[in-house]
Amino acid sequence: MFVVRLRGEQMVLTGPCGADAWYIESHDEDDPMEIVKRLSTNLMGPPLLVHSTSWRRGPGGVFLSFLVVIGEDQAPDLESVPITRADLARNSATEAAKAISANQVVEHALRHLAWLAQDDPAVKATLSPAWLAALAGYVPAPFRHLG
Repeated sequence: MFVVRLRGEQMVLTGPCGADAWYIESHDEDDPMEIVKRLSTNLMGPPLLVHSTSWRRGPGGVFLSFLVVIGEDQAPDLESVPITRADLARNSATEAAKAISANQVVEHALRHLAWLAQDDPAVKATLSPAWLAALAGYVPAPFRHLG
């Protein structure tokens, strides 16, 4: 899970683990979205938005990545760091990237959120004008690497 907020006009990573991913274990019968919403609410207050952004098979199961957007005034005591841009993890058109860094997962998540902010009425209505402005530079570039 990656927790993000706006600090002024800057997006920052924050959360119980600071800027690091927040790992949560679940069981087969659990609803991952419900777990993320519940734990986020318990630790930081109700999130503005929760979105599953990607998945990867890993040791012992499947790793789901979630982007959790919280308000600027929520959990202000949590450590945070500014989000910087990253190149996406790439491979071929039919194979997953061999290595993926946390920065690349966040980049992918924010590009996806930027697309949803344009395409999904619920996301667009949830995000403030400041959020929409912060996401404006995250333009999806599908298949850019195939040229």
